[in-house]
Amino acid sequence: MITSIVAVFAVILFLWNLKNLRKRVPPLPPGPRGLPVIGYLPFLGTHLHKTFTELAGVYGPIYKLWLGNKLCVVVSSPSLAKELVRDQDTIFANRDPPVAAMVLHGGKDIAWLPYGPEWRTLRKLFVSKMMSNASLDACYSMRKQEVKKIIRDVYNRSGKALDIGELSFSASINVIQNILWGCTLQGENTTINGTGVELRESFAELMVLLGAPNISDIFPMLSRFDIQGIAKRTKKIAIHFENMIDSAIQRSKNLAAIGGTANNDGKKDFLQILLELMEHEDGATSFTMAQLNGMLMDILVGGTDTTTTTVEWTMAELMQHPKVMKKVQEELTEVVGIDGSVEEFHLPKLQYLDAVVKETMRLHPPVPLLVPRSPSQSTIVSGYTIPKGSRIMLNVWAIHRDPQLWDNPLEFQPERFLNNSEKFDYLGNNFQYMPFGSGRRVCAGIPLAERMLMFLLASFLHSFEWKLPNDTKLDLSDKWGIVMKKLKPLVVIPTPRLSNSELY
Repeated sequence: MITSIVAVFAVILFLWNLKNLRKRVPPLPPGPRGLPVIGYLPFLGTHLHKTFTELAGVYGPIYKLWLGNKLCVVVSSPSLAKELVRDQDTIFANRDPPVAAMVLHGGKDIAWLPYGPEWRTLRKLFVSKMMSNASLDACYSMRKQEVKKIIRDVYNRSGKALDIGELSFSASINVIQNILWGCTLQGENTTINGTGVELRESFAELMVLLGAPNISDIFPMLSRFDIQGIAKRTKKIAIHFENMIDSAIQRSKNLAAIGGTANNDGKKDFLQILLELMEHEDGATSFTMAQLNGMLMDILVGGTDTTTTTVEWTMAELMQHPKVMKKVQEELTEVVGIDGSVEEFHLPKLQYLDAVVKETMRLHPPVPLLVPRSPSQSTIVSGYTIPKGSRIMLNVWAIHRDPQLWDNPLEFQPERFLNNSEKFDYLGNNFQYMPFGSGRRVCAGIPLAERMLMFLLASFLHSFEWKLPNDTKLDLSDKWGIVMKKLKPLVVIPTPRLSNSELY
């Protein structure tokens, strides 16, 4: 009898504890209520990074908002960023690809693939075959040639108003294509006023489409109607890129059939290496043609668009702060010499220019919300439940402008980075400064991006004086997209700075 009573009491106590345990499951983060069915969608505005920063002022550094039936969580503090990208990095290493990314290449690329063996294979191939110091050093002469070409183009148009974004895009797209498949498929026409302008416009539109709130993402049942036309516009761009990549693949195969290479020095380009790996695939390096296309598109777009955007923002800030530009040019004169041209071995010595670029990316991070993450399982962050499949956005734009982290955060002060170059690098090790992300999903193209950014900017600033056209007011407004661009292109007038015309 006593045993039965004890057993019943034990069961009751277990059920009571289980009920209380369920009650103690942490809540979701706080956040705005929104409207029935559509949630907070009507209130997002046109600049998500600014809207999210304002909401953080109300709800704190982690909050939720519903977009339709999609739960979004926005994080805007270094300590919480650390929880996501280091402490629980494997859980938050997945992606939540939008419809635009799926239309583009089925999500079969480094940027959007879920964390797992396929993603690791592609990233390892990219890093080892293209981003290693040996690979980058081997193609320096080609980078130098393309930068020299754009400097010569600018010199021939001295005194005329030029779009700085077009200039940097021309050099960047030619460099990336030469690394990928050994030539520029548009021939010489990606220089000023060539067909590269059309390509740049396609890249810019794609960044807007990938970052735009899309009814098809929020209500998947409506995706077949493509209410905003985002899928249709993305498909049009995708066909352009696919034709370009298919042409490069066919050219590479034709060269391989006759035992040739795209490069005059006989070295294989990245595409030839990948095609050979596909032909002699093994378990460690196997990948599909769809993944190959996705990786090439990632490199083509990511390798040019963020570089071009950052060059334009940096030049805009220097136009706004002529004393800083003067200091940069004085450093260039000291390091390079007024009778010399910039070489890559000069770049590590350009500490003030490096600080200028870092300060520019603090104020204008290329991807202000980074690429959204998605937890592979429900977890707890800062005492709140984050359900599996939520869309997680890291607001680095807000972190980079937080007055609790930075002195005079809205002012352009490169000096703040001069004595902290090791503390603030581009690898995301300091969660106060993450222009290229952090953790497993940190941008894989940082080594090339850093070299191209510094090389282009140093060459522009050493070779020319720059001024705004008469009656032109500098506008530092931005335009929303997954990559944040200037609202209005930066148009400037170059004047040769070097006395020896042979340097051009």
